[in-house]
Parts: sequence; structure tokens; C-alpha cells
Amino acid sequence: MLNAITISQIFVLDQDEALDFYVGKLGLEVGTDADLGVMRWLTIHLPGRPDREILLEKPGPPRLDEATAGQVRDLLTKGAMGGSLFFSSEDCRKTYETLLAKGVEFTDEPTERPYGIDCSFRDPFGNSIRFNQPLPGS
Repeated sequence: MLNAITISQIFVLDQDEALDFYVGKLGLEVGTDADLGVMRWLTIHLPGRPDREILLEKPGPPRLDEATAGQVRDLLTKGAMGGSLFFSSEDCRKTYETLLAKGVEFTDEPTERPYGIDCSFRDPFGNSIRFNQPLPGS
């Protein structure tokens, strides 16, 4: 039976720009950066947590033919096809201030909700990212 999620995927239009954002601004680490010939396999993960990676995939072969990849790029550019990532933080407001100072543009400031404090922003490609500070005991 299945026993773990090891890699999730989001589309990005430029993998170098994605590295600058996810590693440079958010503080994630590169897992694998390999040229597979038909594509660049680029993964990132939380510091010290290589057991769960995010594949930063550029739309195109071998997964998508060029016509479909073009449609995905168009939808991503319009903000109509972004993926979603959800992170947790020990201090949502402090993380918000740190990322804001690094130039991250937020779509939702830290807000208290029934499950904790959370906020959201988008990466440069339209992918939605949320992080929250769970309530004690959650």
C-alpha cells in the first residue's frame, strides 16, 4: 500500500526565477537539480526535510506536448491555473514580516481564524501559497 507523499508538483514558467523565489526569498533548499535531457528535474524542500519535495516543473515535454504546454503557460500567466502549497509556521506574523521585507507580495495578511492564524501570497507564476500557525493543541 501507499505510505508516504514524497514529491508534489507545481508549474513554473522559469526554473531559475523559481529558484530565486523559493530558495532566495522563502528559504527552501534545493533537493535535486538535474538535466535529464528532455527536461530539468528541479526539486526543493524545507530545510532539513528532504523527505517531502516540490517539483518545480516547466510546462513541456515529456509530460506535455507543445500545444498543451502553450495552453498551460497561458493559463498560468493569467493566474487561472496556479497550483497550491500549504505550509505551517510557528509564528505566522513574524514569518509574514520577514517575507514582506524580502519583497514577497501578499494577497491576504495574517488573520485569526477558527483553526489558527494564516495568510497567503502568490509566487511569480500565479501559484497560491498559504501558511498558518495552528492553534495550540491542533
